[in-house]
Amino acid sequence: MRNYSSPALFKKLARKLARKNKRKTLLLISIVSGSIGGIGLLVDQDGFAQQQIQIATSNIGKNSGTPFSGKDPITFQADNVSYDSKTGEVTWQGDVHIWQNDHILRADKVVYNRTTNIATANGNVSMVEPDGEILFTQHVQLGENMREGVMDQVYALLADNGKLAANGARRTGGKVHDFSRSVYTACPICEKDPKKAPFWQLRSYQAIRDMENQRIDFSDTFIDFFGIPVFYMPFFSIVDPSVKRQSGFLIPSINFSGKYMGAYTTIPYYWAMNKWSDLTFNPLFATKTGPQLSAIYRARFNQGMLRVEGGIADDTINHRRRQRELGDYSTHSKDNGAQGYLFLKTEWALNQNWRYGANLNLATSSFYMQDYRINGYGQDTLNSDLYLEGFGEGAYSKVTLQGYQGINHYTVNSSDLPFVLPRYTYNYFGQPDALGGRFSFNTTNFVLYRSNGVSDQRGQASLNWDRPFDTDIGQKWLVTLHVDSNIYNASHLYEQPLYLNDKRGRQFSGQALPTLAVKMNWPFLREFKLGDTTGTQVIEPIVQLIAAPHSKGGRNWNMPNEDSLAYEFSDTTLFALNRFQGTDRLDGGARANVGVHGNWAWDGRQVDFLVGQSYLEHVTKNLPENSGVNRHMSDVVGRLRLSPSQYFSTTGRMRVSPYDGKVTYGEGIFNVGFNHFGINGGYIYEPITPYYYYWGNPFSAQGPSNLFDQKTSELTLGASTDWKNWHASAFGRRSLSRKENVAIGGTAGYRNDCFSMDVIYLKQYTMINGEQNTDTVLFMLTFKTLGTFGING
Repeated sequence: MRNYSSPALFKKLARKLARKNKRKTLLLISIVSGSIGGIGLLVDQDGFAQQQIQIATSNIGKNSGTPFSGKDPITFQADNVSYDSKTGEVTWQGDVHIWQNDHILRADKVVYNRTTNIATANGNVSMVEPDGEILFTQHVQLGENMREGVMDQVYALLADNGKLAANGARRTGGKVHDFSRSVYTACPICEKDPKKAPFWQLRSYQAIRDMENQRIDFSDTFIDFFGIPVFYMPFFSIVDPSVKRQSGFLIPSINFSGKYMGAYTTIPYYWAMNKWSDLTFNPLFATKTGPQLSAIYRARFNQGMLRVEGGIADDTINHRRRQRELGDYSTHSKDNGAQGYLFLKTEWALNQNWRYGANLNLATSSFYMQDYRINGYGQDTLNSDLYLEGFGEGAYSKVTLQGYQGINHYTVNSSDLPFVLPRYTYNYFGQPDALGGRFSFNTTNFVLYRSNGVSDQRGQASLNWDRPFDTDIGQKWLVTLHVDSNIYNASHLYEQPLYLNDKRGRQFSGQALPTLAVKMNWPFLREFKLGDTTGTQVIEPIVQLIAAPHSKGGRNWNMPNEDSLAYEFSDTTLFALNRFQGTDRLDGGARANVGVHGNWAWDGRQVDFLVGQSYLEHVTKNLPENSGVNRHMSDVVGRLRLSPSQYFSTTGRMRVSPYDGKVTYGEGIFNVGFNHFGINGGYIYEPITPYYYYWGNPFSAQGPSNLFDQKTSELTLGASTDWKNWHASAFGRRSLSRKENVAIGGTAGYRNDCFSMDVIYLKQYTMINGEQNTDTVLFMLTFKTLGTFGING
């Protein structure tokens, strides 16, 4: 590049370029210390400037621009260029574009004085910053290589649709914009009437945008809705909308808990430690108990992640008085004073096939979690585990160490809960073999210890081979060879959860159950016409024969039971080889399962049903009452799904005794939906309450608790509606058998592009962890780019 030091030569060169090029001229100028030091003809491309603007504006929210520098060259493009040697002014006119690195200035006219080092831009001025901010004004004066400046009637377009307008603005050091008499909003501006006030705006005497610290500070601020002031703040600060993570105080919350904490507030502080980790401090101050300090640390690495949450508190609530009110006279010396909790979750990849991780969840007491509303306080247990797992082609392997802490003081005692040291699971599903079948293998083995109750070790394996084939007349056959086997070494079988009174020594036992099953589906398919609509109909008889030794319901008085406490006979398990949930109890014996499946589908509508029954060679006497398979001919199970239109759908399930016609189980759900309105509901019925089967000793002379014989009859109804930006919903859940409500609640709110408001109410009538008839109200306001303000109690 040839250098020119004389202004006269620059003027001659500019005129020569303008004569040779009737289109826009692109020049590169190195401006150092206020003088023009070098000029060179570079390119002649009209689209180059526009391309630079597109690149710069695409940086919104990325903060990846290069800072101002007096050494970097400034490039310009304009329709006309002139130079006055007497005044030392360079004038660009007609669609002027000037940029230095990621900083871009566009105007109708720009005058640069090399003596004062001041550039004045007029007419449709826009300035694009490296982070994507765009400033619009009609007049601006810039100095110090665009680091200093003054603007009139300025409008700023920020990231995430944030907009800021002001009577004037001052740029300082290229890092701070000081806006006077400003308004800020993230709401859309009315295109028909731009002067119309947006949905909400911050109207401030002064707004300072610190681009280095990435914050916007507002002074003497009103929050306006539709131009009407509703709230005043002497000072308000937010993170710049272009920033995804920024250290600083988060929005405080005000809450009410009349039973325990009274009125309390949290003032969280967020610390963006680096690009891959952050830390949030959350101090809590309450009127009825001591303060709490909690924190959350999060980190994400190339091969893993780590999340640690914990807190310490001075719990001053009188738990013993609460226990007396609830009729609990036990002593808990650790429920007051210094309390704390720790939740840890981490996971790391060893390679593409193996990973390991841990989940650690501990608390000093269940009362503490309830008092301070620690996440998970309504659950029965806190679960912890350490695991290693691998994934292969058709295979999965996992080894786990597990532990549990009871946090529902009135239901679960920690001493009754097990430690699993360890638990190993392996699953394999093979490819089709030479006979056309597929082999699969599953094993789950564990060592389980209870300080109060059964302790045992189990080895388990399941082998399965499936061979499907079709016939020429449309039958679909499936032949299954299956073997389940377990081996146990157990002690304290006379304690919970088995209560086997005569088994006080260590017991070594096992079981094996080979099974042969043949299943035939015979679908009959036809098309039909309903007016102008064509549909399909399927009628599918299903027959399954199962041959296996009689297992007597899996009852072996030398074997523990850890995973088969529930037995389910319904349409979903009609053709299952084992209707127990696990493998400690096996569903053996010769039996035949029959059923009919039907489906009609037309024009988006559908009717689907399944009805079936089991015929058993051996009657199992050891299953819970109302299991549905206590006789040679089982209860009839059925399912019906209806969706006759796009506005209505329902699914019902039922189990009926063929001997007396009594319904032994029933449930149903429905959904009715129209434009802007919907109703949904559900019902469940059972002549017993199965949850209470293992409440106490179900194998004693008295049998299960009398609570087990109480009927379950419960109805749930809900409705929801929405209209434009408004929405509302409500639900109720009532026990018809007990003639009392279980829970009621509802929500109502408003939502648009920049604002949302929600009110949530929930009343719980049942007792959970000692709480009964609790009411919860949550009120939330969310302002786009500002955050969420919440009040709950």
